[in-house]
Amino acid sequence: MFDLLIRGGNILDGSGSPAFRADVGITSARVEAIGDLRDATANEILDATGLIVAPGFIDMHSHSDFTLPINPRAESKIRQGITTEVIGNCGFSPAPISVATKTQLLEYADFLNPGLAWDWASFGDYLARLDRLALNVIPLVGHGTVRIAVMGFDNTAPNADQLAQMQKLIAQAMDDGAWGLSTGLIYPPGVFARTDEIIELSRAVAARGGLYFSHIRGEGATLLDAINEVITIAREANISAEIAHFKAAGQLNWDKAARAIELVEHARAAGLRVDADMYPYAAGSTTLTALLPNWVLAGGVPGLLARLRDDATRAKIADEMRAGAGVANNYDQVFLSLCPAYPEYEGKTIAQIAELRAQNSITTILDLLIETNGAAEMIGFMLSDDNIRLSMAQPWMTIGSDGLALTPHGILGKGKRHPRSYGTFPRVLGEYVREKKVMSLPEAIKRMTAQPADKLGLKDRGRVQTGLAADLVVFNADTIADRATYSEPYQFPSGIESVIVNGQIAIARDTQREVMAGRVLRK
Repeated sequence: MFDLLIRGGNILDGSGSPAFRADVGITSARVEAIGDLRDATANEILDATGLIVAPGFIDMHSHSDFTLPINPRAESKIRQGITTEVIGNCGFSPAPISVATKTQLLEYADFLNPGLAWDWASFGDYLARLDRLALNVIPLVGHGTVRIAVMGFDNTAPNADQLAQMQKLIAQAMDDGAWGLSTGLIYPPGVFARTDEIIELSRAVAARGGLYFSHIRGEGATLLDAINEVITIAREANISAEIAHFKAAGQLNWDKAARAIELVEHARAAGLRVDADMYPYAAGSTTLTALLPNWVLAGGVPGLLARLRDDATRAKIADEMRAGAGVANNYDQVFLSLCPAYPEYEGKTIAQIAELRAQNSITTILDLLIETNGAAEMIGFMLSDDNIRLSMAQPWMTIGSDGLALTPHGILGKGKRHPRSYGTFPRVLGEYVREKKVMSLPEAIKRMTAQPADKLGLKDRGRVQTGLAADLVVFNADTIADRATYSEPYQFPSGIESVIVNGQIAIARDTQREVMAGRVLRK
């Protein structure tokens, strides 16, 4: 007798091969049998007739480490078929924390607004808080967090002692279960780090079999230089590298996408393991401070506010923003997504808010940053659909939501955050596979499951295969689609019928159960 039997489904096993009809028997969190199991019995049976049975989706780029401690049910992720997500991205993980710089870290993290307790110190202390989850997580340690612990928001290169301290914290995090190091090279303090610093830290990570994930130093005008920097780090540190949320941002830079792809191809042809992930949306989302020149962010939030309040410095900031510094300057395409101080502004563009305040857009941005202590998030439209399709067609591309595990209720249901937290994977399968035919369904499932598992070195997941962990998703290939929009982002997708995590049913017939079968997957 099986614990769970899935009958009559069409199996896409993650290999990229066509679907085949079979039953799946699960016992003790593992797939025990695949085939004709019509005579078998089980404690529970799911009818998957006419449906696809696939490995659970692996989200290669997530920021749920800041929401899972207060929302372990992870509704927005599990309801789109995600059973494992990589957390700690963009150089920002919740640990390690230094007593000396904890205040600086918390001031900077305020834009996330999740109400975290922050009652941990080491990376292992933080992971211990994730004891009961709806899904599995693979943690990375953030370079920015480590740098804050050692140097605060100093915009200088580390001395030998500081570099050694960072290496020690990273080594401890990997001993505690981190799978690698992430950087956020447009965010403070990562923006202040030179390439040689990242190489030295990545060498220590590579020596322990870890990975390097990077929000690169620029996705617009400096995209090609930023791609080359990742390639240099991968080569010099001898490390497997991942380019986060691959894109050419801003219409003036759309023509750089093909060349960026060529750079990755050449690196791979030279024997380097350089891969990338992406999300299927024309808009990105980040903190409002990303609109500022990099130097404004030195010293963390106190340094930022002091510069914004100084008339001469503020004028210099405005001049550089007008000249194109920051990630965007087309303010009718940028809108506030989360601003607790001014909820009435959420969903409005910067240009609309400026009109309401009888100001120009740059003045509005700078004033809002002062009035919110830098705690505001934005969404900006900056990608072309042609480039989304071009990037998605690359065989080394996987999928990462760049979102958080949210819920429509309470503090995590406020604002108008990016719909990717609710719809990324169904959007790929519905719009880009079924409708636009960018790739076949078997190939798409491979890119969401076995391929990221192989990149991560996750040997017991990512495939429907006997002996492997029973992380599975059952969906209707004809109806799967995202329903979350920019105006109504907190809507669950259609077409996801059932989700199984470590052999237990988390979603059954589109209803989430009170099951917490997920866990931290330590390296």
